[in-house]
Formats: sequence, C-alpha cells, structure tokens
Amino acid sequence: MPQKPSSPAAPHWHPGPWQWRTALLYSLFAIAWYLADIAVLTIDPWHELQLIAQGILRPGLGQMEFLLRTVWQTVAFALLGVALALPAGLMLALGYQHKGIALGCALVRGVHELFWALLLMQIFGLAPLTGILAIALPFAATFARVFYDMLRLAPAPLEHSLPGDWLSRFVYGRMAKVWPLMASYIRYRFECALRSSAVLGFIGLPTLGFYLESAYSQGQYALGGALLLLFILLIGTLKYWARRTLLPFYLLAAWYWLPAAPALDSLTLLQQFLHDLLPPLQLDSRPGNTNVMTLMQGVSDWFAPLFYGQILPGVAATLLLALAALGLTHLLTLLCLPLASRRFWPGWLSGQLASLALRSTPEYLLAFVFVLLVGPSMLPGILALALHNAALLVFLLARQADELPAQSVPLNSFDDWHFRVLPVLYPNAMALLLYRFEVILRESAILGMIGVMTLGFYVDSAFAELRLANAAMLLLFTALLNMLVDALSQRLQARAVRPMAC
Repeated sequence: MPQKPSSPAAPHWHPGPWQWRTALLYSLFAIAWYLADIAVLTIDPWHELQLIAQGILRPGLGQMEFLLRTVWQTVAFALLGVALALPAGLMLALGYQHKGIALGCALVRGVHELFWALLLMQIFGLAPLTGILAIALPFAATFARVFYDMLRLAPAPLEHSLPGDWLSRFVYGRMAKVWPLMASYIRYRFECALRSSAVLGFIGLPTLGFYLESAYSQGQYALGGALLLLFILLIGTLKYWARRTLLPFYLLAAWYWLPAAPALDSLTLLQQFLHDLLPPLQLDSRPGNTNVMTLMQGVSDWFAPLFYGQILPGVAATLLLALAALGLTHLLTLLCLPLASRRFWPGWLSGQLASLALRSTPEYLLAFVFVLLVGPSMLPGILALALHNAALLVFLLARQADELPAQSVPLNSFDDWHFRVLPVLYPNAMALLLYRFEVILRESAILGMIGVMTLGFYVDSAFAELRLANAAMLLLFTALLNMLVDALSQRLQARAVRPMAC
C-alpha cells in the first residue's frame, strides 16, 4: 500500500535582534514604570487643563510688542550660541581622533545647557554671556563629534590628489563633499538651540521660559498661550526666515538687542568660584598636622555622604524616569506614526501639526505645564519626554514612510503598515530611539529642578546652598552617566545591525 507523502515541517520562528531588543526595552519599561514615583497630586487637574487649553485657543495677542521682543531675545541667545559653537566644533573635529579631545567633548556635552548656565552664573551672574556660553559649550562638543563622523565619510584619495596647501585640499577635497550633510545638521542644531534658549529663561535669563513661567504661575493663561503659539510658529517657519543671506544681519541685530549685563567683578567671582570648588574639608590647621592620610580621610568624610545620600538616589531616579519615558516614546511612536503619514490616513496634516507643536515645545516647558496639572512626581517628566521625543520620531519616520515606493499589489492600510512599511522603518526607528536615549537621560536629569528627585534636584539644591563642590561632583556623575548610556546604546545598535546585514 503506497504511503501518503508527509507534509513539510512548519518553519520555526526565531526572534531577530530587534525583537530581542524590543522585548528588553518593554521589560525595562515595565520595571521602571512599577518603581517610578507616579501620582496625581492635584485635586482637579482637568479644570487646570481646561484653563490652559482656553489660553491657547484664545491667546492674549494684545501685547504684541512685548511678545515679539521676548521671542527675538530667545532667538538672539540661540544665534550667538551657535555662532560661537560652530567654529569651535569644527576645529575640535579636526583633532577628535585623539582620545583626550574625544573624552573632553563627551564630558562637556554630557552636561545639560541649564546646568552649564547655573555654573556660569557663579562667575558672570545673570548676564547675556551666561546664556550664550551655556549653549555654545555643549553645542561645540556635539558639533565636534558629528562633524568628525561626517568628515570620515569623505573619500581621502580625492583630498590628496588636489594641488595646493593642506587647507585648500581639506576644504575643497573633503569638506565640500560632506557640506550638504553639515549644513542640514547645523539647521537642526539651531532648532535645538532655540529650545535650549527658551529653557534658560527658567533660571532668570530674559528668554521665553522666564515669561512663560511667570504667566502660568500667575494664572495668565492667555499670555502663556500667546507665547507658546509664537514659539511653535517660530520653529515651524524656521526654513523660511533662517536664510543664509540674512544671517549676518541677524547676528548684528542679536548682538545689538542683547539685554544689558549687570556690573560684576567677574575676575573676583572666578577666583571665589575656583576656591569653592574645593571640597569643604575639616582639617587641623596647625603646621605639620595635615598629612596625606588626614587629607584623604577628609575627602572621604565629605564624599561618602554625598555619594550615598545624593548621587546614588539621583542616578537611580534619573534612570527610572528615562527608561519609563523611553518605553512610552516607543509605544507612542508606533501608535501615532500612521496618523502623520499621507500613505495611511487622509487627515495626516492634523497629525503633522500635532507633531510640530509637541516637538517644538521644549521638554522642560512641557514638564512644567504637566506639573501644574498633576503635581510634582515623575509622571509630568515621563509624559513630557515621551510626547516630545515621540513627536520628533513620528516627524522623521513619516517622511520616510511617504517616500517608500508603491507596490504593484495593493493591500489595505492595516496590512500595508504591518507587512510592508513597518519592517522597513523599524531598524531606523530603533536606531533613532537609541540615539534619543542620551537626550532623554540629559533631560531627565534637569527635570529635578521642577521637583522630581533626579540628579537635577540635588544639583539645584547644591547651587541654592552655594555648595559648589557638591554641585560639581554631581555634574561630573551626570556627565559620566550620559557617556555610559551613549556607549551602551551605540553598542546595542551596532550589534543589532550586523546580523541584519548578513
């Protein structure tokens, strides 16, 4: 009797590298969400939300001269900060292959602009130079890292084949090849500088954040809504008014309209600042009584309470907030991306407008508004970071989805999204998410300044108490934490890309 041919065995499904990393991401997200301090502490958050929404729908545009001056001062700080950071970053990029320069840049960009402003205030006070340098220092370090990577993409044989001196060969043989990429990145960093400039107002500099905090704290929601809408409009129209031919005029106008600096003896303040950076040691001042062991014991007595009482709890809270925001960012991106793509939804324009509003508003400003709504817990920070970063990822990925070629076999939107578009976009989406994790971590640290017990809470308290040595040590651990997370995210991304390329 002939035997019935056996059917082929069903293929076994093995999770790929991105599936493993997605499972790890959501596991960490669940743990962070469980451990995070998430609570609604206000009695009626919906009433406050209604008032804020009414202020946005009916903005107080009667003070147009004041509003435009506020927005222009925000632009001025951003322009001058980027103008200083750009040449410095390019020069640092030329020597970025040296480990000392690379490490120094990593430390500098690991400290948020708001923390740099708090440091510089100890020397220059609430002067324009404080805000400009607070933007220029981390941005120069970021430019150095990115420009170095871009310049490595240029073909070296072309540079060596050109006649002339080394500068001419570098400019025309290497830099000219990657200039379109560099110009695009400079525009993106200027948009980031505008958001950073707005946030600097929360420590007293006359930018958007200063007046926005005052408006919302005093219940002037119409004025706050007008400021917020003008800033969103400023970001949304950036490509129309930020023209290269107008930049010299903008720079001159920015320098001319800067607010007056207070009369301070910065040299004396610098000497006092450097002195206060030393640990406050209780040592015997009698000659011959202070030796190396006594000095080390004094440093240990100062550092141990700081490490166990502030650094470790601050690092743990910062990581919890960042991981919770990272997981929620991933979830919101996948849910909202089809709503901003013309390929899937007829009303994609409304999704794009919502994305513009959320990505244009700095995370710190969003978190400040959420604190007014639900009170000071980790929830405002998680929501603010997730909404802002998800809006940015949706904007970038929606453009890629719309540029994908149409297939000859039509599918419904659900199948097209899950079987054609998402598999193509997902590796890039995860790469962008891992890149944004460093930014999320930096922002998580500064959210401590609005009441969340992250590293920023302890940094702000140290500055308020004039404990500059404590503040400097906390900032050092903040930078080291960012460097560690950046290295881990790059390693995860590289390991995941290699198997997919095989």
